[in-house]
Amino acid sequence: MKANKKEMDMLNGSLADKILVFALPLAVTGILQQLFNAADIAVVGRFVGKNAMAAVGSNSPIIALIINLFTGISVGANVVIAKFIGQNRPDGVKRAVHTALTFAVLSGTVFACICELLSRSILSLMSIPDNVFDMALLYFRVYIGGMPVILLYDFASAIFRSRGNTRTPLICLLVSGLINVVLNLFFVIVLKMTVNGVALATVSANLISSALLIYFLSKDNSEIHFSFRELGIDRYTLKEMVRIGLPAGVQGMVFALSNIIIQSSINKLGEDVMAASSAAFNIEIFAYYIINAFGQACTTFVGQNHGANKPERCLKATRIAFGLDMIFTIALSGLILLLGSPLLHIFNDDPAVIETGLIRLKFILLAEGVNVVIEICSGCMRGYGRSMVPALICMIGICGVRITWVWTVFRAHKTFPTLLTAYPLSWCVTAAALAFSYFYMKNRSMKDFFDGKGDVLHR
Repeated sequence: MKANKKEMDMLNGSLADKILVFALPLAVTGILQQLFNAADIAVVGRFVGKNAMAAVGSNSPIIALIINLFTGISVGANVVIAKFIGQNRPDGVKRAVHTALTFAVLSGTVFACICELLSRSILSLMSIPDNVFDMALLYFRVYIGGMPVILLYDFASAIFRSRGNTRTPLICLLVSGLINVVLNLFFVIVLKMTVNGVALATVSANLISSALLIYFLSKDNSEIHFSFRELGIDRYTLKEMVRIGLPAGVQGMVFALSNIIIQSSINKLGEDVMAASSAAFNIEIFAYYIINAFGQACTTFVGQNHGANKPERCLKATRIAFGLDMIFTIALSGLILLLGSPLLHIFNDDPAVIETGLIRLKFILLAEGVNVVIEICSGCMRGYGRSMVPALICMIGICGVRITWVWTVFRAHKTFPTLLTAYPLSWCVTAAALAFSYFYMKNRSMKDFFDGKGDVLHR
């Protein structure tokens, strides 16, 4: 089939400009998504109160834990489709596209039902204060009901990314996100709803963005064309998606699980710290979306070129993605630090909340460069189909270090700065281990591939 003009040739020509064209819209998509999520907290913080703001913020880690599992599998879909494209196998692309979308809806529905039944038990693990718990539970139940459309957006976006098109998901998100903000204000100010209003607005926005992506896939004239008549699951293709994507999902879950442990400790430090940490998180995460965008670019470019058996191009894409990622991450982190106080005032003007929020921003943003190593190493290894190694390293380096820190050092010195030290410490340990593993894979376990003797993963 003829490629869509919005899609790029990742197998030939220059790389730096293409990686930028791929990554920047993806980063903007993540930032916009977070801005719209931040709008939830800002609206309830301004028009409902500090407790409602804490209730929404306390949900972030547990929702991330659930969503990250399936987002990881969508990364597996991205890699599988990218490899089929690199191998010039449109039949494989067609099976993978329809398998991914069917899996998204079915798994989202099943998981939403399970989480609804266990919602109270799940949130009880978070040490949420009694005066916040009921609102947190209400937000969780409404939000989690939208799992099918949330996952559908993630998987449909992954399909577009596999062909180098990150602009279409961005446009769909922009449209639905603006609707989300309008609905936030309507439900909370006009209808006098509380946290359930912002959750309902988010679900509605995800429904719109998913519907738009499916529409554009149905109109696409390349291999990723979607047809309702072709919906179904190909077992082999799904197995490959899960094989590559599940470890990536576990890696994301490990990050989220460690954040849950830290969030539980934050919840014990009082409502001001909870509100400040929630506000700071919704600002600092902008830098992470830059990091993650170049990591996903690395996965996709390596995936296609690995499928086409072009080892030198895989290596070059990894180097360029790392350099660009580091430059953009440091620049954005510095800008956020300079504007920290005004940005925190958007969420809440309580001086105690502002002061505490600034502490978190400094601890996180000054160490974000280390995260670049984690994302690029993980991303390129996933592109080669080696997802298990980064997942295991993150499980030990991120979750292990943070749990140990919380249960030992923080238990003895229960202050916010002591708790936050767990972030840069765990990143440094994990980055060092991932860098070692990447070079070991390159020099030893995949030596034949990098020497141009064939794709060892398909022997």
